[in-house]
Amino acid sequence: MKKVGIVMGSDSDLPIIQKAADTLKALEIPFEVHVYSAHRTPDEAMHFARSAKENGFGAIIAAAGMAAHLAGAIAANTTLPVIGIPCKSQTLDGIDALLSTVQMPSGIPVATVAINGGVNAALLCAQILAVSDEALAEKLDAKRKADMQNVLKKDEAISTQFNS
Repeated sequence: MKKVGIVMGSDSDLPIIQKAADTLKALEIPFEVHVYSAHRTPDEAMHFARSAKENGFGAIIAAAGMAAHLAGAIAANTTLPVIGIPCKSQTLDGIDALLSTVQMPSGIPVATVAINGGVNAALLCAQILAVSDEALAEKLDAKRKADMQNVLKKDEAISTQFNS
């Protein structure tokens, strides 16, 4: 199975990345986590992206706040799918990171999830990898069914409380 690369611009993004890592672990998808900055370590970020395919990666998650150029910098150096997670900052609540991540020029796509959307970034990577991995596709189907059952249990509890 291909692995997922997770890159964060700063270790302050770790709580968001932890959610992505936990989701990948639950689906038994191998991954690596690194801290590379588009601005402070551009050569390292570029090397990671350029060698990702040959190093066995199938998709990359890039999380960054504020200027949030990391996902774009990674995507500019690989043809692997890149999923950007805009991280909430203290100044503009992550709107700046969202706009920086989602507004990529034609030819350099970055799939962008919600602000602090670590779980969805991991699930999107899983869906990409599942295109060629039937066992993973079955795990995703099972997760969807389990999630549905959890919501229905909550509906039953709320209905019992308010609708009797």
